[in-house]
Amino acid sequence: MSRGRNAKPGDLKANWPLYAWQAGWVFTLRSAALLSKPDSAGAELTRMALEKQRAFTEGWFAAGRAAMRGENPAAVMAAAAHPARRRVSANLRSLRKA
Repeated sequence: MSRGRNAKPGDLKANWPLYAWQAGWVFTLRSAALLSKPDSAGAELTRMALEKQRAFTEGWFAAGRAAMRGENPAAVMAAAAHPARRRVSANLRSLRKA
């Protein structure tokens, strides 16, 4: 996926369904894990919330940097979504191994 000045909205389109599928699986697998161990759910939920806050903040700053560089809207969107996509992919990989 190109994130430079030549990025086109179509470059991103094919990845959104995969991202949505991965996010759904991460949610499902984590929910099942929380239900199976309710005594540790509080700490795990806190960790998950902080992880999402960090990814959001990283994406916010990345989008700002891309916009200040004059990138096109598709590239700004890609920069904003990259940290969340990276975390979702990593979470799915670790949950599949568990």
